[in-house]
Amino acid sequence: MLLFLLRRIGVMLVTALCLTIVVFYLTNLPAKLETLAKTQAGSRMTDAEVERWLDRNGYGSPMLVRYGEWLGVLPGWVREADDGTITGRCVALSGGDTEQAGARCGLLQGEWGFSTRFRDSVSEVIGARLGATGLLMFWVLIVMVPMALIVGVMAGMREGSRLDRTLSTFAITTTATPEYVSGVLFIALLASSTVGLSPLLVGWGWIDGPVLFQGNARSALDDITLSNFTLPVMTIALYGMGYVARITRASMTEVMTQQYIRTARLKGVSFRNIVLKHALRNALIAPFTVIMLQIPWLLNGVVISEVLFSYPGFGWTLYEAAVNNDIELLLASSVVAVVVVLVTQLISDIGYVYLNPRIRVS
Repeated sequence: MLLFLLRRIGVMLVTALCLTIVVFYLTNLPAKLETLAKTQAGSRMTDAEVERWLDRNGYGSPMLVRYGEWLGVLPGWVREADDGTITGRCVALSGGDTEQAGARCGLLQGEWGFSTRFRDSVSEVIGARLGATGLLMFWVLIVMVPMALIVGVMAGMREGSRLDRTLSTFAITTTATPEYVSGVLFIALLASSTVGLSPLLVGWGWIDGPVLFQGNARSALDDITLSNFTLPVMTIALYGMGYVARITRASMTEVMTQQYIRTARLKGVSFRNIVLKHALRNALIAPFTVIMLQIPWLLNGVVISEVLFSYPGFGWTLYEAAVNNDIELLLASSVVAVVVVLVTQLISDIGYVYLNPRIRVS
């Protein structure tokens, strides 16, 4: 197992390095750098002014050199103005203190760069936004996983029955409905003071406020309530639940046709004990892998939901970085996303071994 983990960690590091090279190249294309210069210094800049701005801010070096500076294997760029003012990557990240600035200040040193969109350290921005999305992911998993497993197990217990067809149709419908569709429907039906269910409940005197739920989740950063957090959690959980439920149903259906299940039935074991003691554990092997893969999807796939409900999490930050051409923030977000994907895959492989005793790591 130790050798397996070391090999996987080595592959993960190589994969992450290759992906950072690709992302760095795509975010540092000449057109992107020109857009960044005009966004920061003025849209009416000439080509010569753009080149001077890029050189003054460390973007004039060759791309491989800038990648080495960002990674932290090369010293950060330094510029000295005519008045003697010293600027540079490490100086900017140290708050302008030239004495505290080190020679290298890249990813390996824990320095992620400076966000041009939020005017703050990228590590501070990413840390705060990851915490917000982590909280959203936690509640989504609390809602999504039990519901998906219950729907999948109930549908797979009796293949071809009316219950199976009903639950399978529900699972397919939720998977086929994008988040931007279900989110808008939820807002219109439950968070509008003019249409939907809220006006009826107000007229009947069942609720005190103007709406049943809030369509804006920004206030959830300070205080999570049922009103401001229900709709984003429902939107994301409903979309991911259908896929997990279908995988669970297919796995449960396969398990229920195995010989040991038939033998248990012939011995007179109750159907409840067959499902709970014999079929359920084996049926959860495939859903476990899918559930683990939902974690990176939740981290990167909540962009639409977070933007729709104005929830400033990781997805919303990624959107803001892309729209405002925030190169350093885009790079950091990509690294975080890659690490989350690779780590969850490793955990999934290890958990698969423990769930399925027929698998051994040599």
